[in-house]
Amino acid sequence: MFQRNTTGVSLNSSTPCKIRTFSSSMDATRMCRRNVRAIFEAPTFPSDRYVVESHLRHHGLDPATELVVVGPRTGERTLRATDLAAAIHEQRDRLAIVLLAGVNYATGQALDIAGLTAAVHEAGGLAIWDLAHAAGNVPLALHDAQVDAAAWCTYKYLNAGPGALAQLFVHERHHALMPGGALAGWWGKDPAIRFAMAERFAPRAALDAFRVSTTPMLSLVPIGASLAIFDEVGMIPLRARSVALTGYLEALVDALVPDTSQLTPRDPADRGAQLSLRVDAAEARHAALAPFGVVGDVPLRIHRLARRRYRAARRGAMT
Repeated sequence: MFQRNTTGVSLNSSTPCKIRTFSSSMDATRMCRRNVRAIFEAPTFPSDRYVVESHLRHHGLDPATELVVVGPRTGERTLRATDLAAAIHEQRDRLAIVLLAGVNYATGQALDIAGLTAAVHEAGGLAIWDLAHAAGNVPLALHDAQVDAAAWCTYKYLNAGPGALAQLFVHERHHALMPGGALAGWWGKDPAIRFAMAERFAPRAALDAFRVSTTPMLSLVPIGASLAIFDEVGMIPLRARSVALTGYLEALVDALVPDTSQLTPRDPADRGAQLSLRVDAAEARHAALAPFGVVGDVPLRIHRLARRRYRAARRGAMT
């Protein structure tokens, strides 16, 4: 996952660049079939929308007509999977890609990656997942779920810090369709002939062709240290600890902060480690918690909190 590319994962660049790179590499196939429509959910992280809208404009398409946004129903806080599936089916004659978040950045809702990917494929589209708030948060099985591509950062639950590199997954069935990647660069060239200084690009095998430039060595250090801990502990025990701690935090909020409205689903199966809360004077309350070591943020006037679980987990306190 960290260095080698044996499972279809490449580490380099940023999450939006990864999404754009894969989308660009599949353009010829999709555009010649006249499949140009994109679907994603609301609320979505703004950079995802920037990527999709600019991608459509690059091809002379109008996001106002070719971008379909599916949000919660009026009066509801989170998406219904049935509404997403229905929108995917309705757009089947024009559908190119569906870009969804594994865990929604604003509400903390976790989507059914395997089920929705199957719905996208049935409609003839590509399923691309933004896993920025899911990687290191919930167990993922991208290959088995038949996900076409996914991108995620490493600075959130993977603990690598701001500015850390992103990772890209592309299912192996697509590797043969991307002989040179969407962007050709020095590290995407066949290493056996790289220093022959030939002007013609000869790509590395499969997903390694997506590597563009030299990876910042200092950025790799925290990623390597963090992933070593994940290997040591394992995602299944971490997830069990996460469910217990998030439930405990939820119970404390219910008991001690009765004026809070929780956006995040109550069922642990439908969320990660994050609780998204609406509360009066959110910014002021957020500032008041800081001196006590509580670190959160308040996007969209939503107070987002997640219980810390890694230190205790590594000590073996997994029950």
